[in-house]
Amino acid sequence: MKKIIFVLIITFNFFLQAQEDGWVITTGKVDNYTGIVAANGRIGILPEDKPFQTKSIILNNVYEKESELGVSRIISGMNFANLDLIIDGEKITEQNISDWKQSLNMKTAAFETSFTFKDKAKIAYTIYALRNVQYTGYIDISIQPLKNIKIKATGKITTPEEFLHPLSTFRILKDNETTMPILQTVAKTKFGKQTIGTSATFVWHAINSGREDQRPHLSHEKMSDYENHLSFEKELKRNESFEFAWTGAECSTQDFADPQTESERFVIFNLLTPKNDLLNQHKQLWENLWEGDIVIEGDKQSQLDIRLALYHLYAFSRGDSDLSISPMGLSSQNYNGHIFWDTELWMFPPMLMLNQDIARSYVNYRSDRINKAKEKAINFGYKGAMFPWESDDTGEEATPAWALTGTFEHHITADVAIAFWNYYRVTKNMEWLKMRGYPMLKEIADYWVSRSVLNSDGTYSIKNVVGANEFAPNVDDNAFTNGSAITALNFAIKAAEKVGETPNSEWGKVASKIKIYKFSDGTTMEHSKYDGVVIKQADVNLLSYPLNIVADEETIKKDLKYYEPRLSPEGPAMGQSVFAVLYARLGNADEAYRLFKRSYEPNKRPPFGALAESATSNNPYFATGAGGMLQVILFGFGGLDITDDGIVQKNAILPKEWKSLTIKGIGKERKTFVITE
Repeated sequence: MKKIIFVLIITFNFFLQAQEDGWVITTGKVDNYTGIVAANGRIGILPEDKPFQTKSIILNNVYEKESELGVSRIISGMNFANLDLIIDGEKITEQNISDWKQSLNMKTAAFETSFTFKDKAKIAYTIYALRNVQYTGYIDISIQPLKNIKIKATGKITTPEEFLHPLSTFRILKDNETTMPILQTVAKTKFGKQTIGTSATFVWHAINSGREDQRPHLSHEKMSDYENHLSFEKELKRNESFEFAWTGAECSTQDFADPQTESERFVIFNLLTPKNDLLNQHKQLWENLWEGDIVIEGDKQSQLDIRLALYHLYAFSRGDSDLSISPMGLSSQNYNGHIFWDTELWMFPPMLMLNQDIARSYVNYRSDRINKAKEKAINFGYKGAMFPWESDDTGEEATPAWALTGTFEHHITADVAIAFWNYYRVTKNMEWLKMRGYPMLKEIADYWVSRSVLNSDGTYSIKNVVGANEFAPNVDDNAFTNGSAITALNFAIKAAEKVGETPNSEWGKVASKIKIYKFSDGTTMEHSKYDGVVIKQADVNLLSYPLNIVADEETIKKDLKYYEPRLSPEGPAMGQSVFAVLYARLGNADEAYRLFKRSYEPNKRPPFGALAESATSNNPYFATGAGGMLQVILFGFGGLDITDDGIVQKNAILPKEWKSLTIKGIGKERKTFVITE
């Protein structure tokens, strides 16, 4: 009996370890370091590989001009997440520590760092971008003295040099017997568009935070207007662990009339809410998110890669925000934090399957900006609504003028329509369709009718565009642009019928006669003059997935065979993802798996596997690529499809490298699909 129990215990422990391995990515010190952001859909905190240092804090949907004559750029705000820790008069640095380890717990969205300082202390801290208190971050710190030591901890608010007129203060607010120490800086962004208010304070666990006499004495030092410090000192005895936290909040006039006071309230809330309550609320919200999950059995690395992709889409989004998601999410200012087709075509479909609240935020972001899209259509001589290639908080075109994409990449308008109808197909939310969905689809259909040009043979062309393959600017009858326009027009007809309206007869007429060019052997041409040159990313193949315009197996195979070898290694990851989905749907698991891996593995950056945009770039985290690889799982291997009847499963297929694939939380019924050998 003892032997059997021992075996069971070992087996159970091994199972727990396997479970842990599926959620936690751990690393030691590396030479080329790319951090993983802790984010909550409002702020993104990017850690570094130096003790108590963070690289940046990105503020979602908060923009300022990048230069005096430039376009808007998402703000890298004040950094409230850096600290100094001095032990026995010596500041902790990279040079005087050992046993360095960092871990990302994707299940709880917790980024932990631990190390040993000489022979004096073991130290660990965990960074949270609190999901429950969305404008705040929380750094939970633990010190285990190996000797009697004296510590000095300093929390900081560092203001970017480009900000204007920073006012850095320290105040102790008091309400009856409750005192609340607040370090704060308020400043204008570099051209004065936004006012940013940032507050921070220390929290001591197991001490009544409201009683000043039980807290260590706080010392304020304004190093400069741009560097605001708050410190305390404490003597610690050997083996007596000491825990405390540093919490900060950052608000702007984009979201609040009085960001200074609002940031104080958030910090006070975190200060006076018991730690367990505060963090358990955060963890519960992440547990709710992970009801939409993908589980791989038999391939630990793929499991981690897939979860990391899902983690980022969840971390960069909120279902209660009516905000969208940029290609780099909240990891950096790359692409200026603007919103592209990346949302609707690449990141929206996985979220639509796994989390309809987040998906609704994405489509509502566009709906809230429809009036600007209607103005743009008028300004360019068209009808209906014409969406910008790059969008910001205003909904106006935010692409730099030198980039031809901003003036000519018009398929974005059809991509929005496709997302809108698919949202209705999955949710069956008739009220939303009447209030937001159909009004959008109608305006977009009117746009494509006015954008199309009647040819002498009775067909229609869409001329002078940049397609998905941006290596080919200013072409006529681009395959994906035309295919997406056809799809948008047909979806508008369906939406009209669903809400009891009579569709414009021009919608169907134009949709049925928009040209798609073919080579003599039946292979689809990318545009009217395409001659076989290298392409940036998949364009033609999008007509098969997700548009289903090219649906016969022979043509799908021809298009795959023709365009895969023409895909540039410098192109973004999503092209390989499209090929992988199509091979999976054709029943070729080996080719699908090969292209699935090729869609992201060359783009992984050490030590956590953050995705760059391409194999040759270094701009992680590329959330668009994450959306592409997740679509391979859901719509390729998983066999799922979005139809007018909702989500259906067709021909699922399992790579030989996996024992099983389980997809959880699909659709509004939260269904589970299991694919086994």
